[in-house]
Amino acid sequence: MNLRLRLALTTIAVTIPMVVVLVLFDAVARHRAAEEALVGYTLTRMQEPGGRDRCEADPAHWGGELPPGRGPPQREGREPGEASDLRERQGEGRERGEPRGRPPPLDDGRPRGRPAVLFAYDAALRSANPGAPALGEPLVAAIATSEVATWPRSWVRSWVSAEVEVLVRMPWDSGPCARVLAQGSTVPGWLGAVLPPTRIWLTPLVALFAAVLLAMGPIVGRIRRLTEAVRRSASAGYASAVPIDGDDEVGQLARAFEAAGREVRAQLAAKDRREAALREFLANTTHDVMIPLTVLQGHLSELIEGASAGAAVDRGALVAAMGEAHYIAAIVHNLAVMAKIDADAPRLHREPVAMGVLVERVLARHRPIARRLQVELDGAVPESPLHVDADVTLLEQAVSNVVYNAIRHNRAGGHVAVLLEGIAGDRFRLRVVDDGPGVPADELAQLVERGFRSDAARTRAPDGQGLGLHIAARVAALHGLELVFDSPPGGGLQVDFIGPRVCAEVADSTQEAHL
Repeated sequence: MNLRLRLALTTIAVTIPMVVVLVLFDAVARHRAAEEALVGYTLTRMQEPGGRDRCEADPAHWGGELPPGRGPPQREGREPGEASDLRERQGEGRERGEPRGRPPPLDDGRPRGRPAVLFAYDAALRSANPGAPALGEPLVAAIATSEVATWPRSWVRSWVSAEVEVLVRMPWDSGPCARVLAQGSTVPGWLGAVLPPTRIWLTPLVALFAAVLLAMGPIVGRIRRLTEAVRRSASAGYASAVPIDGDDEVGQLARAFEAAGREVRAQLAAKDRREAALREFLANTTHDVMIPLTVLQGHLSELIEGASAGAAVDRGALVAAMGEAHYIAAIVHNLAVMAKIDADAPRLHREPVAMGVLVERVLARHRPIARRLQVELDGAVPESPLHVDADVTLLEQAVSNVVYNAIRHNRAGGHVAVLLEGIAGDRFRLRVVDDGPGVPADELAQLVERGFRSDAARTRAPDGQGLGLHIAARVAALHGLELVFDSPPGGGLQVDFIGPRVCAEVADSTQEAHL
């Protein structure tokens, strides 16, 4: 169901109950006005000079014997001065010789209800008029405690009947005219008390209904155009923008769609970049792993052939095989780390890490390969424990990458030193320095770029993937550490991890909590 039809049905659904309530309220108002008019007319008849005397003189024929159309007219209410007007007309009727108590009919061209008919009753609610109707129990019960008795829930009767009936208590409580029953009716037609009897009041409702539909036309058109624009943008992969028309709610909706489209476009672009990087990374990694595997297979084949021939073990082939196996292990570890830190929101398991213990593990892991490559690997840690708030797996891999990079790209007879120390301001510095060929100063800033390898590195290790230092930089950034590259005066490369350390009390309390 479209918006315009839904709005039309909603307007109709609201209008119909409102019209019904208005008509019902009008009927109730007309009925109550007729009741008030009957009470007023009855009291006027009885309290005017000689009114009681006329009733008590002939109660069997007073009021109730008036033929239809001869009684005083029944109206919704009396206008100012109407009582005196009735008395004047009664005097005129007496002068013309009409029966006492029968004022002439009033004819001013206005719609009237049926003329009122009166019946007199004594205090015991007995009437001398044989044509007087029997009083209903509700009227009998009500007149016992009130001056005027009407039927209960008369507003319900007003909806289905124009008949009106009231029982009025007179100021005196004796005689055959102590109570008077007045019967009449409301004005002809359905309307006339609150709503105009010509039903012209329906015109504003119709005009309002038409105005709502006409006003909604442009809005519905704008919403349809916006819908088509959003569909086109979605079918085009949100590459096209959604036009914004106006500053109202529809315009705000268009802005929201456009903002959502920009976010989707940004996410799709990021996804495409990640997929492209992943494809490139997998291609490079596959190439980088296949080369050392092929070389390792060759060395192992030589060792098997030599062992089969009973020849002595070729130490060079064994050292080379160990180096290739170590390199493959480093690649696998880096792949695991990259899968973790390349996530949109990397989750770090941070805890106080004993940096001295971490450095000793890294040195122990790399000493065998350093000896095979004839590179001397040394380390120094402070006597007092030094702790850092970090993810131990990521931080250890970052340090391992830097140390392995220093060993692998060094020369035979070279040196690599790993130094851990505390510095001012509750900070620490982990320095890895080597005396290898080094890196040109203009390439230092590019070392952390993914896939970057200096010309010297390509010459020394053409099968490297340039991933180790990039991982070290990413891990340092995730931990809020500085990673500084420098070329020492004597040559080589110096890499510093610098950051805050955790005080011993905090580290001890955290370890106790884990235990």
